Amino acid sequence: MFAAAGFVPSPPVLVPELAGGADIHDLRKAVESLAGTLAAAADRWVVVGAGDTDDVRELRGTGTFAGFGADVAVHLGGNDLGAPDPLMPLPGLIAGWVRATWTPHVALDVRLVPRAWDRAQATEFGRGLRARLDREREVSAVLVVADGATTLTERAPGAFDHRGPELQARLDDALAGGDPSALAEVPGALAREVGVSAVAAWYTLAGLFDGAPPADVVELYRAAPFGVGYHVGAWRG
Repeated sequence: MFAAAGFVPSPPVLVPELAGGADIHDLRKAVESLAGTLAAAADRWVVVGAGDTDDVRELRGTGTFAGFGADVAVHLGGNDLGAPDPLMPLPGLIAGWVRATWTPHVALDVRLVPRAWDRAQATEFGRGLRARLDREREVSAVLVVADGATTLTERAPGAFDHRGPELQARLDDALAGGDPSALAEVPGALAREVGVSAVAAWYTLAGLFDGAPPADVVELYRAAPFGVGYHVGAWRG
């Protein structure tokens, strides 16, 4: 199985209509490369993000970025082709946009874990998800769509917080090193305070590889444009 990691803060600058002329060519090329790797592994991806929900929520159908300023519709795959949902959460929109842009043949199974989940709850969900995928005995791709710190510079969306760069480096290093234990040890309260609102999704990734670190790790992108942490990479195992 593959597990991919990508920071996707708001506004979603991966989408050209929302980039505001920003030069993020390297970021887009990294995501394109990642999408190709995942598509070569599987034609069904389980997408994990975090949302404002009391329990795990499944997303289906079609959404639109209209709420972010551009009516760009995306579809998650399958037969549900209803009108675009203007309230579809950002992880679903981003995953749908990646699918539409580079891998339209792929179907997405999008799960949002509660943002409020702590380390134990999220890693347990990750372990359960891994067990289910292993039982299915199919090659699966898991795409984690979550955010990085939004407080890395004075002009960052969350302004500067001196704790942000250290937390971001800790998160980056855990992802680049393929270290699920280090990822699970990222302090949740601090992460949220410096803008990593979806830290529960990162804990889920740690749970997916609990007791079985990835056999291969690739880091495709690590930078902080706009004072926001982005990381694109893949764990395979």
